[in-house]
Amino acid sequence: MFGKVISAAVVGIEGVLVQVEADISNGLPSFDMVGYLGAEVKEARERVRTALRNSGFVIPPSRITVNLSPANLRKQGNGFDLPIAVALLRAAGYLTKEEVDGILFAGELSLDGSLKGIRGVLSLASCAEESGIQTVMVPGENAREAAIVSGIASYGVSSLTEAVNYLKTLDERTPVKINGEELLKQNMEYSMDFTEINGQKTVKRAAEVAAAGFHNLLYIGPPGSGKTMAAKRIPTILPALTLQESVELSKVYSIAGLLPAGEALITKRPFRNPHHTMSAVSLVGGGRTPKPGEISLAGKGILFLDELPEFQRETLEILRQPLEDRRVVISRVYGTYTYPADFQLICAMNPCKCGYYPDRTKCRCSESEIRRYLGRISKPLLDRIDICVETPQVEYEDLVKKNKEEGSASIRARVEKAMEIQKKRYEKETFLFNSQLSGKKVKQYCILDEKGRALMEQAFSCMKLSARSYEKILKVARTIADLDGEETIHSSHLAEAISYREVDQKYWGGSV
Repeated sequence: MFGKVISAAVVGIEGVLVQVEADISNGLPSFDMVGYLGAEVKEARERVRTALRNSGFVIPPSRITVNLSPANLRKQGNGFDLPIAVALLRAAGYLTKEEVDGILFAGELSLDGSLKGIRGVLSLASCAEESGIQTVMVPGENAREAAIVSGIASYGVSSLTEAVNYLKTLDERTPVKINGEELLKQNMEYSMDFTEINGQKTVKRAAEVAAAGFHNLLYIGPPGSGKTMAAKRIPTILPALTLQESVELSKVYSIAGLLPAGEALITKRPFRNPHHTMSAVSLVGGGRTPKPGEISLAGKGILFLDELPEFQRETLEILRQPLEDRRVVISRVYGTYTYPADFQLICAMNPCKCGYYPDRTKCRCSESEIRRYLGRISKPLLDRIDICVETPQVEYEDLVKKNKEEGSASIRARVEKAMEIQKKRYEKETFLFNSQLSGKKVKQYCILDEKGRALMEQAFSCMKLSARSYEKILKVARTIADLDGEETIHSSHLAEAISYREVDQKYWGGSV
């Protein structure tokens, strides 16, 4: 007797179809599983056998063989219990071929036959939809997640017995329905706002420019000058996630097991703020069973590294390649995993260990201590940060003044307008933001006026800019011009962009 059903495995953040085959034949009683299986999949044998018995299904003592194909794909995770059980029930005659055909199964079984939620269901449902499969059956707590994928009928079940009953009466059942666009419109309020920051016009302007072009940003200044406060409010001026962006981001969170219970989507741009003691694996992803790291969890949003020099140097250097490639590739003996790294890097740091350099009335650090502290940030990494801004101490007058500061809503309106300009400009390109322009595209889209060309030539010579720094300045100037609604980059736009490179000149002596 033979039975076959469809399931899927998660590789990176994408799903890959897996055929689950079960054969029950005469011979000495045994239960063998093959197909390049991870340890947790091999353990499914005992969970499935016990769950079947406790659910009232009798499998006669026979030789049982279960195969998960393709054989060259390593199967990991706890989602193969349900498809293995259904394949065995099909082979034992409890279910017909017509009842299981065209359905993708995934779920973990408890010993009593109940189903537990699993990770990566959104990726599995997307894989089903791309493969022409229109129905998925998953644990009840994952049904809303699978229903996000358009064209998929998602059925959530709580036990193996309920799954069998559903399969026999599927035409009478109503799949779970979710409107992703409506979900995105909910919970859009933020508890923080730029109105809470007094003064600091340069700090807020830099945040606006960074947000508008998705540029990387570094704040440097003494303690209590508002670096962290400003960084935490940048998500409030970013446009809302589109449904496509939300689905891509939610896949990562689902695989990492961080999708909130009962939620189908991540509806806000993430703001990840890891502690400086984090390891390189936590940042980039990986591990024995690879999973996404902080840079993937910050996708479509912000990765904020506070107290930047306190991070391990090796950890920071890992950022260099993802900042360029916008992806992370992790290689293991049994496969290669690719995770997205489409994040905006926001950093904050003190200029020295005590935090008060160059104010020598407060700073007691020696010159060598200051150089050693600043030297924790390599120039190749610094060169990948588009905007560097000093955050001076807030003046008393700014703290006590009663004038209302500009709020996040009005800043966001300007950011959205600039992003719309970029969207139209790059509609035939493979990128969306000014920060993603390559060398060839910089020449095409970053056109300077006559005064701007003269100013750029002077700055390149005086500041001893590298080719990368030169392009960074032009890309930031392009964003500033977009905020002003100008197609040509004028000298005023370029001057502001150059000012955002003067800070690293001051502290690090220029870019490489």
